[in-house]
Amino acid sequence: MTSTTVPIADRPQGSAKGSLQRTALISVGAAIFLVVVKLVTGILTGSLAFVAEAAHSATDLVAALLTLFAVRVAVRPADHEHQYGHGKAEHLAALGESAFLGLISLAIALQAAIRLVDGGGPEIDVTWWALTVLGVVIVVDASRTVVSLRASRRHSSAALAANALHFGSDLVGSAAVLVGLVFVAAGYQSADAIAALIVAALVITAAMRLARGSIDVLMDRSTAESDAAIGSALEAVDERFVVRRVRARHAGASHFVDLVVGIPPDVQITQAHATADDIETAVRDRLPNTDVMVHVEPIEGEGSLRERATAAALSVPEVREVHNVRAMRTDETYELTLHAKVPGTRTLDQAHGTADRVEASIHHALPEVSRIYTHIEPLSETARASRPQGGEVEDDRAVIDTVVRRHTGAPPVDVRFRDSSQGRIALVTVVLPGDVSLGSAHRRAGEIEHDLREERPELGDAVVHTEPRGG
Repeated sequence: MTSTTVPIADRPQGSAKGSLQRTALISVGAAIFLVVVKLVTGILTGSLAFVAEAAHSATDLVAALLTLFAVRVAVRPADHEHQYGHGKAEHLAALGESAFLGLISLAIALQAAIRLVDGGGPEIDVTWWALTVLGVVIVVDASRTVVSLRASRRHSSAALAANALHFGSDLVGSAAVLVGLVFVAAGYQSADAIAALIVAALVITAAMRLARGSIDVLMDRSTAESDAAIGSALEAVDERFVVRRVRARHAGASHFVDLVVGIPPDVQITQAHATADDIETAVRDRLPNTDVMVHVEPIEGEGSLRERATAAALSVPEVREVHNVRAMRTDETYELTLHAKVPGTRTLDQAHGTADRVEASIHHALPEVSRIYTHIEPLSETARASRPQGGEVEDDRAVIDTVVRRHTGAPPVDVRFRDSSQGRIALVTVVLPGDVSLGSAHRRAGEIEHDLREERPELGDAVVHTEPRGG
């Protein structure tokens, strides 16, 4: 298992925190102003629609206060008790706002319906100053809607988005009140109750939408946008793996992604860790401000016998390396041969015990294998080497040039020598056509090494590295 995360506490938050709180404070001040103005105007004129708008603004005041509290809590870094941060405070506040909005709006709608049915209610006095107040209210509603909407998009804040939604419904509601008062002035008294019903319907609709969005976040519902971003990131990673599980959720402006991926069982742990790092980087590139956790596990029951046998052999603690694994089909079963390297300090008895454990591990993982032949060899120690001096290697270099030309039709692109306790080692790089198979390239390199040892037996070893032509 491997993981790399970017702690929320380590992310820059100072300027964002100040901007969020300033926007929330502006909303509180505007809401107080509107509540007072609408309520006084509604009482003086007898307009239920104005009173409904005052109640609407009162809910916005509560919403703004909750938002101010929420953003102050939400921007706090993760701590020991809240290891995923405090981002959901915004959505808890938004859920409370939506419930409050809905209850007040239902009460206003009920009163408006009673007025329409009974034809009662005080006579509404439409004055020039009431219309002026309404004009000022519309300007304030429009400005604070724009301010909150821009801030919510800039900081990905659910609480400020909720405020923008409320203020937008205020703007539409104020326009409905204005139209209602114009009709009242023309002699249609019931227009005020109709306007109040329109405002209530707008608020209830907004409250339901806000509640649904908040509940989705609190219930850890994934979003189509995050799913698409994660899928695109996984497709972009150029590694062999199988996606087993993807879980994503978000809180405030932060995302949390948990991934389980399967990789071939013979992949080394360092390579597996590198694959996990690549996946995490790709996800964060496409979904910023994301905390990513990747769990890597071997692919059970998949892959070739060789891969599964290699993984089983490497599970024995003293085995350091496994190579030359060969699978052979005999009748209805399989037989395996493999080479395993262990520390050279072990005795033959100890090495034989290791071979038994390797074979037992493979039999357990691959019951379809009937026989296993294990060749145990010592792990090579790191040897010291030096560069030969001057013209000591000219004869060797000439032989190497001849042999390589014979097999490839071209001279070697690089020849180096090292002197070690095991003798002189020739390191030779040759080029072959890039479209030849790996098996063919390996055989060609083996033939060159064989001929070099035949013609220069004094060489301790020859290692041929192949590269594609033009690579």
